[in-house]
Amino acid sequence: MRRPGLFRWLIYAFGGHLPPEYAEWVRHDTTCSTWLLRHLARVLVVIAAPVAAIMLWLPASVGVRALTAFTCAACAVLLTSILSNDMTERRLEAAGYDWGTGARLRSARATDTQRRANQRRRERIAARRARS
Repeated sequence: MRRPGLFRWLIYAFGGHLPPEYAEWVRHDTTCSTWLLRHLARVLVVIAAPVAAIMLWLPASVGVRALTAFTCAACAVLLTSILSNDMTERRLEAAGYDWGTGARLRSARATDTQRRANQRRRERIAARRARS
């Protein structure tokens, strides 16, 4: 799996497309167990400059600037969290995957994780019963 460098990752974070050789990394980025944290990290990178501009150049007291910057950042994070599934599906589609690939892979991973956890629980119960 080939990971993009900083410049390409920034283009990707701002909504740009990566060349086809990064398709597997895009699939990993949007479907791994930390996909939502990765999505929020991209959002924070994108909103960092506008939030910094608010903090530096808004003609108000420091408290008002901080509250305004925080409110803008929180709204951006909330909105993109709500739209995270569709935004990651769009990234996957741009990388050449069918729409729904991300949801399908994340669901399969969650089901597999749940089955493994249930199996471990059954084994612990069986071991406890064997000791009794």
